[in-house]
Amino acid sequence: MLRKPFYVIILSAVFTIGTLSFSCAQTGTAFRTEMRNREDSLKVLATKIVQEREAGDRFIADSAFTRMLVRALKVPYSFSYPFDSVVSISKMYAPDSTFRIFTWQVSKDEAVHRRHGAIQMKTNDGRLVLYPLIDRTAMIENVVDTITNHEWWVGSIYYRIVLKEFQGKKYYTLLGYDEHTIRSTKKRIEVLTFNGENKPVFGGKYFSFAQDTARKPTQSRFWIEYKKQSNARLQFDDEMDMIIFDHLIPENNEEGKLYTYIPDGDYEGFRWQNGQWVHIEKVFTQKLKDGEAPVGAPVSEDKLGKKVTPAKKPAKQ
Repeated sequence: MLRKPFYVIILSAVFTIGTLSFSCAQTGTAFRTEMRNREDSLKVLATKIVQEREAGDRFIADSAFTRMLVRALKVPYSFSYPFDSVVSISKMYAPDSTFRIFTWQVSKDEAVHRRHGAIQMKTNDGRLVLYPLIDRTAMIENVVDTITNHEWWVGSIYYRIVLKEFQGKKYYTLLGYDEHTIRSTKKRIEVLTFNGENKPVFGGKYFSFAQDTARKPTQSRFWIEYKKQSNARLQFDDEMDMIIFDHLIPENNEEGKLYTYIPDGDYEGFRWQNGQWVHIEKVFTQKLKDGEAPVGAPVSEDKLGKKVTPAKKPAKQ
């Protein structure tokens, strides 16, 4: 359940929810030149979000970046422009190209991180339909079982979108990470759908443990938390058509202290069945050595978002 929120002014009015109409398309040389110029400015600010030494300067750069990004997205047909050189933010297109998600973080220090984001919908006439993602993680009492919208977002930096369908409806599974604290990191799996008004809905009874030895209730979202230096992986494997993640154990046999959890060489997973991700307790019958599990090419999860370009053979995710 969500706590009853007190009134908060969020992101001023820089994100315009809804539609903005334009009279003509800009798809030629003028469009590309304008977008490149905007991209160059965004790249400078995005670098400052990561590299400025003082937290206040990072937050100032973040605010300016947000306003400038929205202005760039208001340019007709901006959906087609990839912003490839702005490498310190994640830009993920849905597999069916119906929307894309921008996510990034600004860090106060090594222990406090704030996620920002937006979903841009594809439109036939090039107008902007944009949903800001407001990070309310700290205000949600039960993250496991709460269904939220874009104004009550469980903040993550997304590195993969997996599209599944069931009974004619599309389900977009988001894999992301959260720096969390100075001692531990979280990686999350969350299902995104769109309601009758084509607005985003996060969560739902999608994670089933019905096949586990010790059953537990179906969850609305799933995550793992682990020791900062251990870099546990959570990734979708295309060949196996399933989500695979490290099985974690406490480093010092102290159950419950998640900041001490590390991979033990086993792998768990989720397989899509009848509109749910069904948990698989043990994916492989034998333990694999480090680096042997098949993985895709996610957005890098560098601590401050400095390296977000996919690698051909990514390190452990």
